[in-house]
Amino acid sequence: MLVAVSGCGGSGVDGTPGADGVRDPYFPKLGNGGYDVTHYALTLGYDPDGRHLTGTAEITARAAKNLSSFNLDLKGLDVSGITVEGKAARFQRAGHELRVRPADELDRGETFVATVRYSGAPETITDADGSEEGWLKTADGALALGQPTGSMAWFPGNHHPSDKASYDIEITVPKGLTAVSNGELTRESTKNGRTTFAWHSAEPMASYLATVAVGKYEMKTTATEDGLPVITAVDPSQAKASKKVLAKIPDILEWAEYNFGPYPFSSAGAIVDREEDAGYALETQTRPVYPGAPETALVVHEIAHQWFGDSVTPKSWRDMWLNEGFATYAEWLYEEDQGGDSAQDVFDALYEGDYYEDDADNEAIWAFPPARPTDAEHISDAPVYERGAMVIHKIRRAVGDDAFYDIVQGWAKTYRHKNADTRDFTEYVEEHAGGDEAREKVSRIWGDWLYGDGRPDRP
Repeated sequence: MLVAVSGCGGSGVDGTPGADGVRDPYFPKLGNGGYDVTHYALTLGYDPDGRHLTGTAEITARAAKNLSSFNLDLKGLDVSGITVEGKAARFQRAGHELRVRPADELDRGETFVATVRYSGAPETITDADGSEEGWLKTADGALALGQPTGSMAWFPGNHHPSDKASYDIEITVPKGLTAVSNGELTRESTKNGRTTFAWHSAEPMASYLATVAVGKYEMKTTATEDGLPVITAVDPSQAKASKKVLAKIPDILEWAEYNFGPYPFSSAGAIVDREEDAGYALETQTRPVYPGAPETALVVHEIAHQWFGDSVTPKSWRDMWLNEGFATYAEWLYEEDQGGDSAQDVFDALYEGDYYEDDADNEAIWAFPPARPTDAEHISDAPVYERGAMVIHKIRRAVGDDAFYDIVQGWAKTYRHKNADTRDFTEYVEEHAGGDEAREKVSRIWGDWLYGDGRPDRP
């Protein structure tokens, strides 16, 4: 059903509508064509008791073509008005598509600001695999998680990982609660029984990595030896259990920089909520979210994502293995460097089928090739994680450690704050493999391990 909502009439235009999706192979209607967002300024107010959110989103973007209209992704919530360049715009809604018709045509290359005013009870989205995202109600507030589609539940935008932007997120909540987000806290002020927290993220961020956590948190700011702020927000019920592992973050960051190259953001940290508040951890940019006190391996995994997934972001959800394969392999490397099982030990156990106690879990690794998940329901399944990590290990064995770490650090540097896909990666590895023999070896890895069905023969 298409609902037309009042606005002012526009002048005649000769532009064309922007696309209502970027045709992602698994989420074809996610994102929108015709423009590129450069900055989101979100001004939010949230009342946990009434579960009511009010928001104003100022979206700065550049038109990629002459536009008569463009779409934003927004699920639920009531839109009370939209302006484009200060002039009231007409708009229509159909599902999560919010089509905006500016009063004046937007010319190709023009930078414009669209302001959307909205409110309502934000939704919790249940994904095809049964996990929940969007706006999650917690014991004392709320938690916003966005992978892969949830961010559209709390702000309008171009919600596909291929369109990254900087962010200013300002959240006002009842006094006594804290609102945590990505980046650095630039302002905190209390007035008339409500407290406002303003957070700034200067580096580009895909919208699925944006987060807001509202509740009672113990806030702490420390720093690495290089002066990088480490900001943690911990639910008081998790403070004691989390203290030791969160204290390792500076050392884990130092280890990661040694292996992956310079840290790509201006702060780091963590949000630790109660275990029942979220069913999984997520690599929200600069401030990963953990459901309860995490194990060290999980912290290593989410910190590695700051390079692989957050800084180097997939062009489409088909490239998810580039996030999870690297982050999973980081766990193996860390364990190896701490004197535990080597990466080869883990690889061998997975290949032989005795890594997990349950045979079904061991078999699940071979369900599909990591670069070709069968559908949206399976983009976070075992082949994307464990078999993805096995691909990374095969590259290491093929080219040797020196070339391998040059490749890993060079990849992170070349695509820093950019998007990349599997083809970009395979071409980069082949170019830097170090000779014809090594290139021939990695070329076979693509066919057998990255795209091949079933368990490859072991050479």
